[in-house]
Amino acid sequence: MQKSRIDLAAILDVDFIGSDLFRGNSPNVSNERVFGGQVVGQAMLAACRTVEARLPHSLHCYFIHTGDPQVPLIYKVERLRDGKSYSTRRVTAMQHSNPISSIMASFHKREEGTFDHQDKMPEVPGPEHFTAKELSKKAVYPHLPEIVRRYYEPDRPVELRPVEIDRYVGQKIEDGKLHMWMKAATKLPDDPALHICALAYASDLSLLDAVMGRYGRTLFDGRILSGSLDHAMWFHRPFRADDWLLYAKESPSAQSGRGFTRGLIFRRDGTLVASVAQEGSVRERR
Repeated sequence: MQKSRIDLAAILDVDFIGSDLFRGNSPNVSNERVFGGQVVGQAMLAACRTVEARLPHSLHCYFIHTGDPQVPLIYKVERLRDGKSYSTRRVTAMQHSNPISSIMASFHKREEGTFDHQDKMPEVPGPEHFTAKELSKKAVYPHLPEIVRRYYEPDRPVELRPVEIDRYVGQKIEDGKLHMWMKAATKLPDDPALHICALAYASDLSLLDAVMGRYGRTLFDGRILSGSLDHAMWFHRPFRADDWLLYAKESPSAQSGRGFTRGLIFRRDGTLVASVAQEGSVRERR
């Protein structure tokens, strides 16, 4: 039976329930916890609906408590500032009247600047080299964990194509640099704010796994306990989240049960569109 693709826009959608309050739901109530990227994406969409003629340029989020997928999320938006060039919003995600996440988002009115530079995109093969068909030809394929093969199933809101496949069977990445192609599984409306929210959702997928690259291990290892503590993101240039984007990730530091990760996101033409940083709890199960 053909599996249908999941519409990311439907997952992100929130309902206005009055007084800058919005309600969102989780797509899969059988999950153990609410995916952090869903909370960030829905919170950003709620904030966007209180700002006119400006797009987000940054967000900073703290995850306070684990969310329950069976309970709707309420997003309370606070209008902190509306200046000539910038607007600021604080969004609190709540369940049972208790905060589970706090997000600050800043919006900017587009302007021309004197300075314009960016880092160069890493040279990696394109996403067409990492299809399920191409993956099945690799000697490592029979040894890949089932959860990795699930990356290529169509019933996901975001298509993922990891570049360093061998790391899932123990290969160490000496410099810790990992790469993944990603895009929304379905076509999204021509709404720049929605594409930003969609990328915020996708940016939380596997970023913390970069902590494990140097060790030849992954967060799929049942001996690892992990969870995101915070999430920050900056949006630089226009993009479409339903076009292939390269997520270049690394972890400069891990210590004291915490791992720090950061990522750069590029369009296929090499344009840097966003930067991400995240710290998480990463512990080995004793």
